[in-house]
Order: sequence, then C-alpha cells, then structure tokens
Amino acid sequence: MTTPAPDVFLADCPARSALELIADTWSVVVLVGLAHGPRRYSSLLERAGGISKKMLTQTLRRLTDAGLVARPEMRGGDYALTDLGVSLLGPLTALTAWAEEHAAELG
Repeated sequence: MTTPAPDVFLADCPARSALELIADTWSVVVLVGLAHGPRRYSSLLERAGGISKKMLTQTLRRLTDAGLVARPEMRGGDYALTDLGVSLLGPLTALTAWAEEHAAELG
C-alpha cells in the first residue's frame, strides 16, 4: 500500500503543522539569528528587535521541541541550530531575501 502524498489543504496534514511552526515571524527571525553560529539568549533578545522575553522564550521552546534548535545544557549557554535547523536555512534565506526585496510592494 502506498502512502498518499502530503496535502496541505487537509487539516490533519503533517506538513501543515511544520508550516505553522516555521512560517511564524519570530521563528524565522530566531532561526536566521542562529544561522551564523550559536548565540546566548541575551544576544538573541538584543538582535531580534521588538521581541519580548516571553515571546523569545516561547519561540525557543517551540523550536527546541520541534528539533530545530538545541537548548544549552547549562544555564547561560548558547542556543544552536540542529542539523534539521541547518537544513531549513536555504529556504529561509530565500524567503527572507524575497521579503526584503519586495517589502515596499506589499500593502
């Protein structure tokens, strides 16, 4: 028996859950913020202008639970992308480049 192809139009499609996670503005900002290497919480908070401590904590928790970000083993350590997180950088880089190029054209 063959497995049906993912269909994001279906409510129970696993790809839809993945899209919900990575299409969130703060998720993209945090993932791109970790693209050039591990960072401490305070560095991410400073770099991601406009994010609250609560939202950064929630975003890091969701990304960690999803396996995209590795949580520091000790308090005050660095957050880093996992291999899965690194695999997402190509599409995210293309998306952010597009957004920067076309931001003025969007309503």
